[in-house]
Amino acid sequence: MSEHRCGTLAIVGRPNVGKSTLLNAIVGQKLSITSPRPQTTRHRVLGIRTEAQAQLIFIDSPGWQREHRAPIHRILNRTAEQVADEADLVLWVVEAGGMNAEDESFFARVARDRPLILVINKVDRVQRKERVFEQARTLAERYRPVAVVPVSAQRMTQVAALLGECVARLPIAPARFQPDELTDRPERFLAGELVREKLFRLLGDELPYETTVLVESFEEVGQATPLRRIEASIVVQRDAQRAIVLGHAGQSIRRIGSEARRDMERLFGGRVYLGLHVKVRSDWAAHEQALRTYGYGG
Repeated sequence: MSEHRCGTLAIVGRPNVGKSTLLNAIVGQKLSITSPRPQTTRHRVLGIRTEAQAQLIFIDSPGWQREHRAPIHRILNRTAEQVADEADLVLWVVEAGGMNAEDESFFARVARDRPLILVINKVDRVQRKERVFEQARTLAERYRPVAVVPVSAQRMTQVAALLGECVARLPIAPARFQPDELTDRPERFLAGELVREKLFRLLGDELPYETTVLVESFEEVGQATPLRRIEASIVVQRDAQRAIVLGHAGQSIRRIGSEARRDMERLFGGRVYLGLHVKVRSDWAAHEQALRTYGYGG
């Protein structure tokens, strides 16, 4: 019998290359939220995949970017860099069809003493597959990763091959988590993230980036078929933003709540009551100390 392997794998790259989609595909559950908005992921999200002879501990990270310099973006960039520094293996995700200056800039800051697997994602969107092979060859020569794996996280294409490359390079070590554990994040955290995902997905560019969700209470009621009662506040900076979240006659917030609740029931495997409220806090994202009170940068 071969020796057991276990280690941490950082999933890093610029915004919107599909890092969170890749994590969810690997684990088989929606642990990390996704949307077209850059830096939708704001926290390090750990996803665990346990196999017979290996346990892979993936860490999703915020997308690293240079365009915005607000306090929240500085915190997210630091988080992305720290995740890469602390992992046994780095999965650098780029988009099929080409790279840009943001990709190049991020690579310069990735821990250089870690084995690097280059993941070319979204290959299903490239019609001429020879372009992907040429991109893989060029990047392999330029960055010298231990492996280059083209994948489509959305369609699960080549994900098994990627896992094989990962397992082969993990250190020999015992498992750190129980076989049925998927993340170290509590349900309370996951509930807040699912609400935030619906905010960005349903309201799009109408909603300013500086919006967050604070779960005020989370309790299970009953025994035979427990009900999770969740009260959460959507925190915005101005009254006009509060009106956007509420929508005409409360239509927007009802839809956000309904879709988030359905996702929670699928993830938690039980009934959920979700109460949503909107709070205006003009300075919540104004500086790093205020951001830390909302769980950023910890």
